[in-house]
Order: sequence, then structure tokens, then C-alpha cells
Amino acid sequence: MSRSLEHLIEVVRLFEAQEVELVSLREHIDTSTATGRCFLAIKGAIAQMERELKAERTATLRAAAKARGRTGGRPRTDPDKLEQARILYLHSDRTAADVCRSVGMGRRTLYIYLAQVKRQALGTSVP
Repeated sequence: MSRSLEHLIEVVRLFEAQEVELVSLREHIDTSTATGRCFLAIKGAIAQMERELKAERTATLRAAAKARGRTGGRPRTDPDKLEQARILYLHSDRTAADVCRSVGMGRRTLYIYLAQVKRQALGTSVP
């Protein structure tokens, strides 16, 4: 229902200003009562705490991985393999899918590499 506890409170205040009462049948929350408003605030606070704890754990694990020399993401494709695929694709009658299957890479990777080589040949910068 909301992105954070602050957003939940903002939504509830907006509903109150428009005289809209929130009734959740599943959780049995009714914001027309003091108990319902309190329960909604408590559930919102717990959800916010869970999000923050998850973010803290993720940051801790990321820092630990970085300390071990792990940076994340996919490993880069070997430049020799890219060049071999480019030469095969340009100098044979094979399709890109055939070339990529034989070399062991994805078509998208090949097409991105071909575009980079073409930009370099034209003298423009490569991102």
C-alpha cells in the first residue's frame, strides 16, 4: 500500500482529509476506529523496519564480498572469443546464432561487440 512508513502516514492523512475510511478485510483493519489506525501504524512501522534490515544485510554482504575481491555482475566475455566470433560471422555464410553457438556466447553479446568495433572504425568513442 505504501513505499515507506512516511508514505503510509501521508496516504492515511490524505484519506482522512477526503473522509475515506480504509477497511482491510484480510487483516481486519478499519481506520475508522482508533484501534484500526494504531494497528495500521504498527504494521507500517514493522514493514519499514523489515525493509531497512534487508537493506542493511544486503549492504553488509556486498561489503564482505568486496573485501574478498568479488565485484558482482557477469564475467566479461573473453576478447579473443569476441574477435573469433566477429571474424566467423563476417567471413562465412553462417548465421549469428550458429556462430554464437559454436563459440559459446549469446547473439546480443556479438551484436554489441560488432557495434563497438564499427564505432571504433568510424572514430567515435565507445561507452
